[in-house]
Amino acid sequence: MSLIPKQKEEIALEVIKVLKKRFQSFPDENSLVRNAPFHKAFLAAFSDKLAINQENNNFFISLSSWYHGLNTTLGQSFFENIANLLCNGEKREWTSGRNKQPLKISNTQKQIINEIITALSNSRRIPDCKKEWNEIVNAEVDELVNTVDFSTDVFFEDNKSVIAIEIKSVKPNSGEMKVEKQKILEAKAALHRIFSGKEIKFFLGFPFDPTVDIQKGEDECSYNKDRFLNSLVNGKKYFDKAEILIASELWDFLSGFSNTMQEIISIINNIATPNFEKEFDLISSYNLLTNENYDALLTVLDRWCLFSEIEIINSRNILIAKTNMDRQLIRIINQQCFDSNGNINKRRQNYLLENIHRWNNT
Repeated sequence: MSLIPKQKEEIALEVIKVLKKRFQSFPDENSLVRNAPFHKAFLAAFSDKLAINQENNNFFISLSSWYHGLNTTLGQSFFENIANLLCNGEKREWTSGRNKQPLKISNTQKQIINEIITALSNSRRIPDCKKEWNEIVNAEVDELVNTVDFSTDVFFEDNKSVIAIEIKSVKPNSGEMKVEKQKILEAKAALHRIFSGKEIKFFLGFPFDPTVDIQKGEDECSYNKDRFLNSLVNGKKYFDKAEILIASELWDFLSGFSNTMQEIISIINNIATPNFEKEFDLISSYNLLTNENYDALLTVLDRWCLFSEIEIINSRNILIAKTNMDRQLIRIINQQCFDSNGNINKRRQNYLLENIHRWNNT
């Protein structure tokens, strides 16, 4: 099975927002970094490797900043939003701030977790999530103490299980793996108290495997978990492979389908072309009351997976007929479907679709 049209459309809308934001901030003559003397001085050593000269030095520095911004956008919102769209999940926080109380675990569980972390740090034991969990969950119930503050980028619950995932878009640093392991063990113990009787799973999720070598014929959506964990500082020291979801494994787990990562990348490739701005303007500026030729527009909408807009256009006859009796409908139709930042006009879209469905059923 593959993603349903609604999921494809929601993914496409996230892609459009990212692209619109990045196009708006792409460096040009008016936004170049004019003076970065320290960067410029260091880059001089790499001028033969990067083909940098006096004329394009400022553009290279500005482009580096722009690319960093793209990484930040993907890591802080895009991956997380797509993940929750696929699994109908949400972001959750359990912190001690904002008048909230941290979750609780038993003092004995806290001690056992500390012992596990110390033993892993000293290489006196190897990561084994099943063995670790048995020690924690079977611990004596005594005085309750606070857990560390934690949040989950993805959280969902069904009748039998609770799933929590923290998404990492870059390689954790040397000390981060130890901190993540401590947090996950305490979080699982605390969630077990809240969701009694349900299986608790907490993963680190990595959207792709940077160790994959596509020049050697490896598929960009594939992964090698052993190689990836070896590439992380202290990765194998603290984490069992079963605690990690990576690349296609992560995206298929979230959607429940196969080839999900390939479908996501295909959606991005169909939208992220050099014609993006021209096609975005074509979509955002069309008007049901004035447009006459929809062939080019419908082609772009289909490629961009904007199926709701296709339905609206295909129902234009009934919408136009109703405008004679509905002033509000005329005003809604005259609204643009996207704002200048690439956000879909949900109020317009929902109003038109709800009325189309109502009229078609009467």
